[in-house]
Amino acid sequence: MLLYFVRHGKTEWNEEGRFQGANGDSPLLKEAYADISKLGQVLAPITFDKAFSSDLKRAKDTAQLLMANNHKPQVITETKALREWALGKLEGQKISLVEAIYPSQMQAFRQNLGIFRPHLFEAESVFQATHRLETFLKENLSLQEDHVLLVGHGAHLTASIRYLLGYEPAQLRAAGGLDNASLTILETDDLRHYKLLSWNDTSHYKS
Repeated sequence: MLLYFVRHGKTEWNEEGRFQGANGDSPLLKEAYADISKLGQVLAPITFDKAFSSDLKRAKDTAQLLMANNHKPQVITETKALREWALGKLEGQKISLVEAIYPSQMQAFRQNLGIFRPHLFEAESVFQATHRLETFLKENLSLQEDHVLLVGHGAHLTASIRYLLGYEPAQLRAAGGLDNASLTILETDDLRHYKLLSWNDTSHYKS
């Protein structure tokens, strides 16, 4: 089974440098649609057995455009399990401002989740954020399926995918985050062990 993880296209808040989180949301930029369409053209020949998206609009719009380009489009199932990390009081805030007030915690959030303290911001814990993806996959996928599309969000997917690959909390975001409209592919034969085939691929629109 191959799992195709896509981060949503770039949004207005991405452009403004704001935290979005699980409750904040902003529209896709006009130029994001072109990037998503290019990825959709890459994925067009793949027949997906299932397609899932976060229920937040920026992810839903991304998933719908991907399916609009697919040769055999599937119905998209929306789920809260693929929402962005719930960031509590951080949501909607300028990242630069929060970094000025909490420099060590923002560095931890970006580079070492082992020392990130989510309770300071009333945010979702590292355990909660990473385990909801693992649980969702086990409860909603069957090993008879060959190709599954999952559209979600940067911070959540970055940490959760690396958790599936066996990384400890300190290493979950150490390799950097996923770019907007990027593609990451995992392979699994048992929904317990995962192999990375492609990480943060943006060649479809950056070439």
